[in-house]
Amino acid sequence: MGNQPFGSGSGGDEPDEPRNVPQDPFSALFGSSTPADLGAALQHMGRLLQYSGGPVNWDLARDLARQEVMRDGDPSVSDAERRAVDESVRLAETWLDPVTSFPAGTVGALAWSRSEWVEQTRAAWQALVDPVASRVVEATSSMVPPDAQAGMGLTGPMLGMMKQLSGAMFGAQVGQGLGRLASEVLGATDIGLPLGPERRAALVPRNVAGYGAGLGIAADDVRLDVALRETAHQRLFAHVPWLRAALLGAVEEYARGITVDTSRLEEVARSIDPTNPQALQEVLESGMFEPADTPAQKAALLRLETLLALVAGWVDVVVAAATHDRLPSADALRETARRRRATGGPAEQTFSTLVGLELRPRRMREAAELWTQLTNERGIEARDALWSHPDLLPTVDDLEDSTKYLSGDSAAPLDLSALESAGEAPEEPDQPQA
Repeated sequence: MGNQPFGSGSGGDEPDEPRNVPQDPFSALFGSSTPADLGAALQHMGRLLQYSGGPVNWDLARDLARQEVMRDGDPSVSDAERRAVDESVRLAETWLDPVTSFPAGTVGALAWSRSEWVEQTRAAWQALVDPVASRVVEATSSMVPPDAQAGMGLTGPMLGMMKQLSGAMFGAQVGQGLGRLASEVLGATDIGLPLGPERRAALVPRNVAGYGAGLGIAADDVRLDVALRETAHQRLFAHVPWLRAALLGAVEEYARGITVDTSRLEEVARSIDPTNPQALQEVLESGMFEPADTPAQKAALLRLETLLALVAGWVDVVVAAATHDRLPSADALRETARRRRATGGPAEQTFSTLVGLELRPRRMREAAELWTQLTNERGIEARDALWSHPDLLPTVDDLEDSTKYLSGDSAAPLDLSALESAGEAPEEPDQPQA
């Protein structure tokens, strides 16, 4: 690590307490038991209708995510936990140095509470979710033809109110999904996408402890294994400048290909009983916003899944190499991480239903086997050099049958002059900081 500073911390002051927002922001409007409940709900609805920040009401999403997190309690990270995270990240960087050609990718370690995870990753989630939500809101607004809109009085402010209510419904679902996800995530990169501040390894100590419970493995070893995976991701994102943009670009391309089944929306609209908030909640969670699976989406999703598999497989291989002779529990921890990475938890599955995007790489094991073969046959430097340009990486066909790839020029010592006609790797656009 040299003289790079390590400052373990929360990434800022402890987030403000969530505002007093109903868990179901619409239920209090129907069947409220007291005038006070109805008054509070009307005041809150007024705040919802004042929101104009985009297709998702992220103020509402933040509040509901924080309330979901606080339901089971969310104690602040202790100084001892921060020191343990800092030490684990330091040691992880040292162990990774001999097994990858990429230098250390972190300049600091962060230890987050669940609420801090929500706050620090919200900007990244907004970049991922807004394109999907925009298409859904547009489709919902277009369900009523313009001439019918005029006849129904749905012009000007009324149309704006419809979009605000759509944004509020989306915000409610996203907020609850993020709140549940916050109880499972281990850090800033363990779903494969860079969600936190650049070059900062982040762990959620409470979740790491829960992840290790019942494994029969020392807590220090579990935390170190998680830190190794986090820092390995950070090395890749720090030293492969096109990777972050490629991952987020695949999500955006997926969103551009969305076509919403308006007949399904119309059917849902006819079946909703506005006096039954629970029924509305069930409809929203049943896939009302799930987009159609178009050819364009399938192609974008295949590219995304392949790239996620290559990232996860590379991380799996370098962490296995780093821990092989050092951690007696290395094999058990590797298999546990593989299963978790391949299947995801209940909260992540719920969230994928809400936004219509599954972030599970289906070929992670095949990617890991290919990276292992490349390491054995060509060495660490040649293996890692494949990340220098996206055109050098294995394709999904290569993951299915690696024989041709391994015997071809792609696996040989690299001559990048052949790529001059292909242009430069895509530049990474400025991304909002979490």
